[in-house]
Amino acid sequence: MLFDTIVGIATLRGMSAINVVRVSGSDAISAVASIFRGRDLNVVASHTVTYGHIVEDGNVVDEVMVAVFREPKSFTVENVVEISTHGGFLIPEKIVALLIASGCRLAEPGEFTKRAYLNGRIDLSQAESVMDVINAKTATQLHIANQGLDGRVSALVNALQQDILAIVAAIEVNIDYPEYDDAVVMTNVVLAPQLEAIGNRIASTLKKSETGRIVREGVKGVIVGKPNVGKSSLLNTLLREEKAIVTEVPGTTRDLVEGELNLGGIVLKLIDTAGIRDTDDVVESIGIARSRKAMAEADLILLVLDQSRSLTEMDAKLLATTKDRVRIVVGNKVDLGKYADAGGVPMIDVSAKDHTGIEALETEVKRLFVDEQIIASGDVLIANVRHIGKLREAGAAIADALGACARRLPVDMIEIDVRRAWESLGEITGETGSESLINALFSRFCLGK
Repeated sequence: MLFDTIVGIATLRGMSAINVVRVSGSDAISAVASIFRGRDLNVVASHTVTYGHIVEDGNVVDEVMVAVFREPKSFTVENVVEISTHGGFLIPEKIVALLIASGCRLAEPGEFTKRAYLNGRIDLSQAESVMDVINAKTATQLHIANQGLDGRVSALVNALQQDILAIVAAIEVNIDYPEYDDAVVMTNVVLAPQLEAIGNRIASTLKKSETGRIVREGVKGVIVGKPNVGKSSLLNTLLREEKAIVTEVPGTTRDLVEGELNLGGIVLKLIDTAGIRDTDDVVESIGIARSRKAMAEADLILLVLDQSRSLTEMDAKLLATTKDRVRIVVGNKVDLGKYADAGGVPMIDVSAKDHTGIEALETEVKRLFVDEQIIASGDVLIANVRHIGKLREAGAAIADALGACARRLPVDMIEIDVRRAWESLGEITGETGSESLINALFSRFCLGK
């Protein structure tokens, strides 16, 4: 049953100052009232907090503060109760068990937000933005997540849909009421510029979305190079912590070492890899194979060369292997001299030991992946990969419609492609989403959200 009363722990389990147990549904207030000692929650005003105790068989379980939100003025548009308890492992679990015994059901992952969506409180793009707000690690990520949460993404999509719908309506009038004199005759000549304008708006949004995607998802980078060029030292310097083991012995790194850093609002996910060389060591060979796999999957390759020595055959191989990839060639150990010649390939000189050149390296990463002007402009950025995919589908459908116009196909056939664009955009907000899509999206949420 969808609209029974659900309960879940809304805060992280474990030792903390407080925990919050959330209840939503028609019987939320009466269920909590049945285990609460204090003022009668059934008669307290909405949006008030009441002090009291949770009890079991007359015995106090915990001293709590209970917030009551009466329908429809709540997040889920249902009666909602939030119980603030002392932090710990036992207390919130005990309260949940008592509420289940009182007729509640344990909430599924994301079910509170799902109910907000199903009850019309938010649309699908806003629901997904809730998790983006929670997962934000940088101020820029939070800014973009809030664009979705406050409805700016929805407004952008809805505006495109309305303009597409106006075209569909005009075509329908032409088909169904050809005798209607006041209607604009929707010929291919009339349709083409309207479709082109919509296609240009979608293309412009998609162009900006690449910056949004990078901000939301981060950049997956991999540090590669032959053994003992200072890859692990570079990782530690970038992360500002001793994440990887550093020794003078070539081949120290046998497995992948990962870390993240914030580059002025952009998350760089770095992987330090085993030094690439020819070896008979079985364990080291496995590490090198993983290094090559990480290279193939990375958005960015930091190819590290040793500035204190001339380049070797392996350095040359790595330069050739990565030449068609997005990469930054890093000349490390510049504190020991500058002897490496990369054959005219641009190189950023750094010393992981002395922490010099690191700022220039970080600046180059941002230059490659982020358009600072787009972020500073305040324009709405589509960052969610699913949303970007649907925008591309809509753009492709409009392109097909324009192609049909160029071939002078009948307008009722062109309408098929135009409707397809409208439906693709509707899947962003959930207006045309399927039940399986909705269930799949909310299953990724944490419990109690």
